[in-house]
Amino acid sequence: MLIKSQVKYIQSLSHKKLRDSEDVFVAEGPKLINELLIAGLPLQQLYAVKEWIAEHGRQLTGSVTEITPSELERISHLQTPNQVLGIFKKPVFTANRPARNTLSLMLDTIQDPGNLGTIIRCADWFGITQVFCSVDCADAYNPKVVQSTMGSIARVQVVYGELTAMLKAEPELPTYAAVLNGTELRKLQPIKEGVIIIGNESKGISAEVLALCRNRITIPRHGQAESLNAAVATGIILSHII
Repeated sequence: MLIKSQVKYIQSLSHKKLRDSEDVFVAEGPKLINELLIAGLPLQQLYAVKEWIAEHGRQLTGSVTEITPSELERISHLQTPNQVLGIFKKPVFTANRPARNTLSLMLDTIQDPGNLGTIIRCADWFGITQVFCSVDCADAYNPKVVQSTMGSIARVQVVYGELTAMLKAEPELPTYAAVLNGTELRKLQPIKEGVIIIGNESKGISAEVLALCRNRITIPRHGQAESLNAAVATGIILSHII
């Protein structure tokens, strides 16, 4: 049975300030929880219904609190709670700028949690292990972002910082800005090193960041749509250049 203080604490983790101060995040659902456990992320506590514990939780004795479906509804951040909720410690990353001899993503003011989560998932699919975000991007540990990553949050390093400073720290690293008036993707050779930069959903890449980009790339448009969703664009770009 959950006590009032536990409910209040778990509910408070919907706020970034509390997640940051506690250095934890919330994940929900059997598939996502299993992915995070397999990845070895430090577990603080699981809260699960009887059925999930019977099937999955025997080896986690001491780390699982049995709760009722109604209690799960009280603490869940989902519209449809799904058997288990976990509180995990955030991973610690030491990188503070893109590395040489690899391909990274850089996100400029991606504010929609669903977009950010899907971009992280795309990065994982294409073998990209580092995503660099401007400080005004959505929080990677927002519950909606975590759910959208489908477990990729455990395998992709998401680092926040000043993008212009990162780019200036590696001036020789090739940079590729996704814009509406650049070189068409089909004309590019596969890219093994550099930074792919994706801009804000409505405003694109900021002028300060764009000024530091050597190459501009474009997904050819054949219809009348004004633009593409940022996450969709990321997937298309990665599928062409890797």
